[in-house]
Amino acid sequence: MSKVTSLLNFEEYAEGLMEEFKLPGVSIGIAKAGELIYTYNRGYLDLQNQRTISSDTVFGIGSITKSMTCLAIMQLQEAGKLSVHDPIVTYLPEFRTPDPERTKKMTIHHLMTHSTGLPPLPSLYNATQRSIVADPEIMQQDEYKDAATMQPIDTYEELMEFIAKLDFELLGEPGTEFSYSNDSYALLGTIIERVSGQSYEDYMRTCLLEPAGMTSSVFLPEELEHLKEVAPLYTPVAVDGEKKAVYSPLWWDSPAMRAAGFLKSTVNDMLRYLEIYRTGGLVGNTRILSAESVAEMIKPHMQVDRDRFYGYGMAVSPNYHGKTVVEHSGGLKGIASQVFFLPEQELTGVVLTNLDGGPSKQMMNSVLNALEGRPLDALPVTYSDYPVLAERLPGYVGRFTSGELESIDIRLNDGQLSIDFSGKISLLRAVAEDAFVFTSGRLQTMVRFIRDADDQVHRVAFGSRQLAKQVSAS
Repeated sequence: MSKVTSLLNFEEYAEGLMEEFKLPGVSIGIAKAGELIYTYNRGYLDLQNQRTISSDTVFGIGSITKSMTCLAIMQLQEAGKLSVHDPIVTYLPEFRTPDPERTKKMTIHHLMTHSTGLPPLPSLYNATQRSIVADPEIMQQDEYKDAATMQPIDTYEELMEFIAKLDFELLGEPGTEFSYSNDSYALLGTIIERVSGQSYEDYMRTCLLEPAGMTSSVFLPEELEHLKEVAPLYTPVAVDGEKKAVYSPLWWDSPAMRAAGFLKSTVNDMLRYLEIYRTGGLVGNTRILSAESVAEMIKPHMQVDRDRFYGYGMAVSPNYHGKTVVEHSGGLKGIASQVFFLPEQELTGVVLTNLDGGPSKQMMNSVLNALEGRPLDALPVTYSDYPVLAERLPGYVGRFTSGELESIDIRLNDGQLSIDFSGKISLLRAVAEDAFVFTSGRLQTMVRFIRDADDQVHRVAFGSRQLAKQVSAS
């Protein structure tokens, strides 16, 4: 099958994904050796005038912002202003957790690799509280019904004060446990401000966005008013039992969390950004970062699960269909995004969508499958079945929750474990000791159970976060 035919088949596949997820718009761009080889744009900027989405349309990129925050830290290290191995408290002396001794051991490197030991905390919702309560479509959803009574967090100092007052248990010694942490990246933003003497947004503008020619990339919602093409935002809601995408125009903002995921950008701008990783620090003839620092950013520093690792603001999978892929996703209200870089093939790519929960990762997998001549729904890795003794199964059962309002139920029925996540029930398949996978929404997700000193399951690593066991599921 020719590459052209494969891509045509992908576009038919993508249309099916858009229908399945009720996705209003998507913009995809792929480059090889810095040259654009494929674009795919569907949806409208506005239905009234039928203006269509293009590769210059601005979408939110969510947590892909984290890689840029790490890039800024590496720039400051190159300038001799900090070391990634410096303790956090060197720059943030007021930072506190319930474990003072472990807090002293936490370094900037641990923040960048989500390995401080911080569990998922509720801070992001407090830091976004003002946007949430101003958003009528969101305030109708049950999960946000208490938002009006939440304490807003508006500054980095308020964030650290908020964390200091929380009662939680660290996951382990710094550097030993991976759990995705938005708070860690907010703290990195604080360090960037204090070390550089600039606001986080100004530093990113002058040291990355402008030198890289990312002229349509902005942090503040009010800056969008000056841009010609901005994707409308949608959020999924259930109407009469059916999932629909509802227009929800308010862009969320979070001044204390912008370093964790609040940049808005375009496919064309993001392809320019990804050149930094492909070339070892260059965008065109402009050096943004040294090759050595780029290599550190995409090194697999911390293991997430069997086939995934985390570098500095980028995830690394060394066996993606037998090749290495460096990638990151992003999600927020009205946002589901994905970037990827395949070093061996010099391929870079971007998928931007305007619906939270949109199939950005599924789009990435299927378009790469098309380019490589694989079946469009081929999964990146395969797992063999692993035998589990029947008497071990009840020990996995329970409800697991996090401070980020996430919860899952693990159930056992007729000798078969299942997971209930967001109201969707999927069967779990054992693939290793205490490790299972399930497939949902055309993606495969690992669930890894973590035992305490008494060999009892007390946490679960689900996706990229660790959740604590609460009560047995019924």
